[in-house]
Amino acid sequence: MGAVIGIRREDKNKWERRVPLVPADLSDIRKNHDIDFVIQPSPIRVFTDDDYINAGLTVDEDISGADIVFAVKEIPMKMLTGKRVFVYFSHTVKGQDYNMPMLQHLLDEGATLIDYEKIADEQNRRLIFFSIHAGFAGMIESLVGMAERLKLKGKKTPLLSLKHAYEYSSLEEAKAHLREIGTQIEEEGLGDFDKPMIIGLAGYGNVSRGCQEILECLPVKNIKVDELEAAASGTVDEFGPLVQVIFREEDMVKTKSSDAQFVLQDYYQRPENYKGVFENYLPHLDMLMNTIYWEDRYPRLVTHKWAKANYGNGKNPRLQVIGDISCDIGGSIEMTLKAPQPDTPCYVYDPATRSIADGVAGDGPVIMAVDNLPCELPKESSEHFSSVLRDMVPALAQADFMTDFGSLNLPSYLKKAVVTHRGELAPGYRYLQEFLD
Repeated sequence: MGAVIGIRREDKNKWERRVPLVPADLSDIRKNHDIDFVIQPSPIRVFTDDDYINAGLTVDEDISGADIVFAVKEIPMKMLTGKRVFVYFSHTVKGQDYNMPMLQHLLDEGATLIDYEKIADEQNRRLIFFSIHAGFAGMIESLVGMAERLKLKGKKTPLLSLKHAYEYSSLEEAKAHLREIGTQIEEEGLGDFDKPMIIGLAGYGNVSRGCQEILECLPVKNIKVDELEAAASGTVDEFGPLVQVIFREEDMVKTKSSDAQFVLQDYYQRPENYKGVFENYLPHLDMLMNTIYWEDRYPRLVTHKWAKANYGNGKNPRLQVIGDISCDIGGSIEMTLKAPQPDTPCYVYDPATRSIADGVAGDGPVIMAVDNLPCELPKESSEHFSSVLRDMVPALAQADFMTDFGSLNLPSYLKKAVVTHRGELAPGYRYLQEFLD
């Protein structure tokens, strides 16, 4: 008999309706390989129990007999039993405190953990991700927040008719509505907002691509970073109603040494030799979308200090909304203090007290910092993810996980994502021992 693969239901909250593998893909795998699947039932999953049953698959509460278990989010420790294989976003590889007990439990069980986040090619480019869908939803939510903030300031715009991403039946419905709004903006402008609305995108990866794809539904003009100041003081006749500018690493930091050149790999390896200069651009932006990968050894984009100097006490800064899709609490956007749910995606940061209040009313900047944005587009994000993961399933099912790590026969892109195996941290993850200790 071939491998049995279990699909755990997602139940972290009511918004988590995604699946790692969709029914059609599982049906195809089952037909072409000696693999059986058992799917836990779920009342909220975007693909229903009947969708899986109609695809010829087994739906059963008990997946304890599965050799390999796939999920999206963290699996509860009570389900992480035996020397089995578990594949999910574990949120452990940065040494996250809150998941170290789970990592230790996997080691104690002798289980194998494979983390989607670390499945990557030879250039360490991730091969499987939900990030582009985070960009789609995050851009929509930030535009909604911007429209509501401007309305409070007495400026109504066509963007006011935009809905939350989860309120659309599909991504295509959302894009169609955006295109309608775009036509209205082309004909009438941005209503009471009579200057170019400048949207800065920090980063240029998959999340940024998702943001850009949403903005392409609107009449947006791309400018270079060195054109930003001119656009900020320019007119709609010169630059159009919506302006997009994309920032790369060389825009965000400078070398501390005046005679040194910026070198990307040097920055990644020795960030202590660089200083952040991103705050120089903030006075020229109406909205900032943060899409970068960040660790605390890198400079921040926006700090408490900058916010305190630029908001409150009658000041009227241009920057109204920060869409922090990266959502590192206290991270690259230091004012990101919590990750709200999709139905209340925004809060306002008060620089004087370093406190936050839900909604868009207040003197400080609006922060949109939902951390599970792909959940707002569960069908499309699941289909995209599954279309990549499906081709990895046979190799996982055929591998002998009872052997030691050195003899484990997996494609290199999967083997480098093995975090734990047979009671030990895999060689590439032994640095996690200090976090476990």
